[in-house]
Amino acid sequence: MRRLSIALSALAFHAALQSMFLVSGAAPVRAESRLDRVQRTGVLRVCIWPDYYAISFRNPYSGELQGLDVDMARAFAQDLGVRVSFVESGFSSLTADLLGDRCDIGMFGIGITAARAEKIAFSQPYLSSGIYAVSSQTHPRILRWDDLDQDGMVVVVQKGTVMDDYASRTLRKASVRIVSGPQEREEEVQSGRADAFLTDYPYGQRMLSVHQWAHLITPETPVQTTPYAYGVAPGDPVWLDRVNRFVDAVKRDGRLETAAARFRLTPIVARD
Repeated sequence: MRRLSIALSALAFHAALQSMFLVSGAAPVRAESRLDRVQRTGVLRVCIWPDYYAISFRNPYSGELQGLDVDMARAFAQDLGVRVSFVESGFSSLTADLLGDRCDIGMFGIGITAARAEKIAFSQPYLSSGIYAVSSQTHPRILRWDDLDQDGMVVVVQKGTVMDDYASRTLRKASVRIVSGPQEREEEVQSGRADAFLTDYPYGQRMLSVHQWAHLITPETPVQTTPYAYGVAPGDPVWLDRVNRFVDAVKRDGRLETAAARFRLTPIVARD
């Protein structure tokens, strides 16, 4: 009888707890994290910009996605035990894509800026690049960085990028032209409608490898060195922690260094 009484008391206590949760409206378990959902659905949705050379680039001949962050996205999915699904995005649309639940994470060399950090959450950095310029080898006036911000010069930047922010704040004499289409920056320079465009280290390397007319202009001292990280929607510390643990792991086990060497990005790896 005593055992029965104890068992009945335990059942009564459990029922009382359930009743308390129902009355108070409190949830007995935490809300589902994005990590839970990724593992439940078996799919990691990764936003990329498919025109970002050496980072997340769609080969125009094979249609294959290539780049350091394509490798990293596949590695992250493998670590999570799920498959990866790539979602086309871009710097100007990433925030909306993350907040609108089009993807679980942005993985395409996203520069950490104050404006972006107000809207999305960032992982720890894994790359870091300054700003470079690309002009024509035959341009009569642009030989070094200080030649850019001069009267009559037209400098092109990609909308929503770190370079867009930099040019708007810094260039005083040159005219700044903002474009949004793929390869529109180089078309403006090659056609003569613009004198140069601003870019980062990975895209600068693309220009040298693809276009014989391109002249890469490196500043005498680094200009606005920006850490690059992965972006997620805010308010989910469980998911952000898992992303950070992945970044830490690929730094320690050599996967980041291997991918960077494959795509000639070793000089901009963030090792700290």
